[in-house]
Amino acid sequence: MMNIMSIPTTQLDENLEAADLHTDVNTRHNIRTSKVKTLAKLYLDSEPAQIDDRTLAELCEWLWGEFQTTPLNLEFSWYERYQNAAEMFADIKQSHLWVSAENYDTSLDINPIYNFIFYAVHNHDHYLTHSDFSIEGEIATYNATAKRALSLNVQKIIYSENVLKSAAYLFLGHPPISKIVFP
Repeated sequence: MMNIMSIPTTQLDENLEAADLHTDVNTRHNIRTSKVKTLAKLYLDSEPAQIDDRTLAELCEWLWGEFQTTPLNLEFSWYERYQNAAEMFADIKQSHLWVSAENYDTSLDINPIYNFIFYAVHNHDHYLTHSDFSIEGEIATYNATAKRALSLNVQKIIYSENVLKSAAYLFLGHPPISKIVFP
């Protein structure tokens, strides 16, 4: 496994700036960079979690309930990917949301429709919390989503996917190998 500390800081800076176009680059830059590195390391260095069938059933049941209350026309795409939150928010204002295949590549052993719903709910929560794709935006979105998930195990899955995996993406500049981790 690669040592994430070997990635040049300038590359990390570029990745963070590309993900967060609305944040003043001079504000808390070192703290933010350190937070991304720490969270990315948790994701990249952890072994995949063993998730039992009961937890997967809880997750699917919760996701189905969330899907029923999401007021959007969801559309799957192999290629469409939002470059920033403002672009996604413009679509959501029109009651539309693209869900990219790249975004819901998880290692959960569930029907792919639930991965699709997972990321649709996540992106809708970005809109509801007015959160961008920075690490702070991902944490704010996670907090909003986790409040509705009653199971601690489901909350941990959401944290792995929405915060830790996002941190690894920001750090690497590309999607990491998909896994669920409980560090």
